[in-house]
Amino acid sequence: MNKRVNVIGLGLAGVEATYQLAKRGILVDAYEMKPTKFSPAHESENFAEIVCSNSFKSADPGTTSGCLKAEMKELDSIILKCAEQVRVPAGSALAVDRDKFSELVTKTINEMDGVTVHREEVTKLDLSVPTIIATGPLTSDALSLEIAKLIGSDNLHFYDASAPIIDADTLDRSKTFTAGRYGKGDSDYINCYMDKDEYYAFIRELVSAERVELHSFEKKEIFEGCMPVEVMASRGEDTLRYGPLRPVGLRLDDGTRPFAVVQLRKESNSNNLYNIVGFQTNLKFGEQKRVFSMIPALKDAEFVKYGVMHRNSYICAPKHLNFDYSVKGVDNLYIAGQLSGVEGYMESTASGLIAGMFLARKILGESIAFLPKSTIMGAITSYITSADAENFQPMNANFGILPELPEKIKDKALKKQAYSERAVRDMKEFKEKLENDRI
Repeated sequence: MNKRVNVIGLGLAGVEATYQLAKRGILVDAYEMKPTKFSPAHESENFAEIVCSNSFKSADPGTTSGCLKAEMKELDSIILKCAEQVRVPAGSALAVDRDKFSELVTKTINEMDGVTVHREEVTKLDLSVPTIIATGPLTSDALSLEIAKLIGSDNLHFYDASAPIIDADTLDRSKTFTAGRYGKGDSDYINCYMDKDEYYAFIRELVSAERVELHSFEKKEIFEGCMPVEVMASRGEDTLRYGPLRPVGLRLDDGTRPFAVVQLRKESNSNNLYNIVGFQTNLKFGEQKRVFSMIPALKDAEFVKYGVMHRNSYICAPKHLNFDYSVKGVDNLYIAGQLSGVEGYMESTASGLIAGMFLARKILGESIAFLPKSTIMGAITSYITSADAENFQPMNANFGILPELPEKIKDKALKKQAYSERAVRDMKEFKEKLENDRI
């Protein structure tokens, strides 16, 4: 095979993919449309520009984000290396000086042997050469059209309207019952019931809670496409009781109908993760925790992922991606970063690392294999490539997507530590097998 690859987009994922390819001797043509063209959210000419928080979350190995970083360190992440060099004090979090970080990343890639940087927008794909697209949630319209031609326009989402996801182990089960509406199905839903006073108290806080201010380029399409639960509630205090919280067809154990019911639907094949049905929201994360915890069953619930509503281009990964981030049925095409259906700085970076590493190994005739599902990187990849395609939404790192531990551990902190230790151990073993080409 021709030992040359195109990488389109030099954000976190694209940079990581470029590095993983080039360090293995693969020639890389890396394309970045800045400064020829900027997305609505970007303003710097440098690569890996961070436009939101300057924190890459916790580096504590007992947390999901810390565990993910430990795995990425095992696989030699260049983004992590650069972040460590420009780290700023932030407790246990890995936070960076965003300008110095982007400058360092740009310098590193520009100076790499075998990397040719092209400052131009890609509007047409040349798939005679293996290509990794890592253009992020604000992929240009022209390139989005090219992708849509290959996978189908209905499989490329431009606006992300998702509900929060919670860890079912943290529910107050005394305030729930399992049942399908009108007894249909196999009791697939967890129903969190509320009495009259609880419901109206919840509605009062919901309509007055603080919301995220949307950018001008986000507003119109989002609100036409999906109604936030807080906007719905503001139309009348009983609106939700006749909408997603309607209790019809549901009965408590004593045969009575609850005043209102919040339904939780399984998010993955794991029994741990459930999303709150109909709760697409634009509330700030802290407000989601405060207000949604007023639902009695969710009083002490752990929110694995908060709801979001913003422009976020991503593909329906379960339909279109393989474990190495290659696109099913399209030769030489890989999609990494947030466009692939992962969410978060480090998660995006990790997807670029996987795509770049495995593509390089394929070109060099070396073995590749699915990352262990007991690792965060393997679990996220497994999730986005095997989730329910009809209800798919982007996913970030969390212990809820990992396989259960062989032993039962009640203490939450100890359980997380055990998950993390197993993940890093299994990643070390996987890396050793890769290096010895024994996969």
